[in-house]
Amino acid sequence: MAKRNLASVIDNLLVKVFNKKLPINLELWDGSISESIGSNCKIIVRSPNAFKRLLFAPGELGLARAFISGDLDLEGSIFDLVDLRKAIADDYGKVNLNFNLKVKFEILKSLIHLKAVGLPPKPPSIEIKPISRIGKSPHSKLRDKEDISYHYDVSNEFYRTFLGPTMVYSCGYFGNDYNRKLEPTLEQAQLDKCDLVCRKLQLKDGQRLLDIGCGWGTLLIYAAKKYNIRGVGVTLSKQQFEYATLKIKELNLDDRIEVRLQDYRDIKNEVFDAICSIGMAEHVGKAELQQYFKKVYSLLTDQGRFLNHAISRPKDDGRKSGTTGRNSFINRYVFPDGELEEVGYLINTMQNSNFEVRDVESLREHYAKTLKCWISNLEKNMDEAVKLVGEQRYRVWRLYMAGSSVTFSDNNVSIHQVLGVKTSKSGSANIPLSRLKWIFDLTKKTPELSDIEPDK
Repeated sequence: MAKRNLASVIDNLLVKVFNKKLPINLELWDGSISESIGSNCKIIVRSPNAFKRLLFAPGELGLARAFISGDLDLEGSIFDLVDLRKAIADDYGKVNLNFNLKVKFEILKSLIHLKAVGLPPKPPSIEIKPISRIGKSPHSKLRDKEDISYHYDVSNEFYRTFLGPTMVYSCGYFGNDYNRKLEPTLEQAQLDKCDLVCRKLQLKDGQRLLDIGCGWGTLLIYAAKKYNIRGVGVTLSKQQFEYATLKIKELNLDDRIEVRLQDYRDIKNEVFDAICSIGMAEHVGKAELQQYFKKVYSLLTDQGRFLNHAISRPKDDGRKSGTTGRNSFINRYVFPDGELEEVGYLINTMQNSNFEVRDVESLREHYAKTLKCWISNLEKNMDEAVKLVGEQRYRVWRLYMAGSSVTFSDNNVSIHQVLGVKTSKSGSANIPLSRLKWIFDLTKKTPELSDIEPDK
């Protein structure tokens, strides 16, 4: 009788809170089950703390805390949990609750019956606490370094469990299938993306390339081997720096390219023929974007090209500073201080920094596909990933990538490559009249893993 009663309490509580029956099957900590007809999603609630977390942080943050801590678990696809998040929150993870006094009293009785009242449980240990940010200005050099270290300096081996051998942590390009019978693999799509960037920059023998936020150095290595450039990559991640430096040395490319543990703002007295920034502008912050583009412009030679590849918002929806939200799951567990802007704002800011914008391309669907590949890899390598970074961080990445894949698919988030040129004093951009001659050059050999690996 008790088991049935608990399930009944849960059903009534959820209907009172959300004003509808949610499309989920629940298994409670006492073994009782609440079923929803036609649902493939089974959520296992292992502790009353799961409800406490949702009570004190309604929406995505409470749901994420419950999942990361293990108070709430899942049987089936991680996308089922993302669908639950969509059912209870808006696109930004907020739940709008507005109850009259009678409903509040009924909800309180249900929570008491579930033993889900009292002090809130401590957040998972890996969560960034707002108090730790006091006295550190957003996007100052110190805080940016801490943010980057939090996300990237967890384990190079962990990233390999889902990125695969290319070690590229941005969306692949699945559009180079014109001579292929099968859809490109993740590895092929990442190499095709590297080649797409190089073609847009029109890299030539001996030119000097700067990669801002170079990650594990793959693009720089590819450009050196395939396009014979000389170059510099900068990163704030110590582990990325160590990995890339070692690999460059193993490939005998250290006389042509280097990776520095350096803030791009500290690059001085250097000039480059081309600059790329792949997945880095999201860390810059709206208040710093103008200075970011001006700094890049100052480092380019005349007719030099700059490719900015960044996640963006599909529209200006009025959110303050374009942030992901101080109390969002993404800000607390994934990308602290990350900010997304609408692509029109990015383009306008680039042009106000004297760039001439010559090409814009959306890769939204490509990122959704990339994330699904990463999730598949991560889940296949779960045991190794947990051994490397722990259960909590594994759960964070699994949830974050599934949620991100859905937001790209639903057009709640987008991504664009924007190409700008520093024209000469006479106004020359030195860009071919036809895009087919530089962006869509189909005569080039298909990129292969050997282009980023040692020669055999």
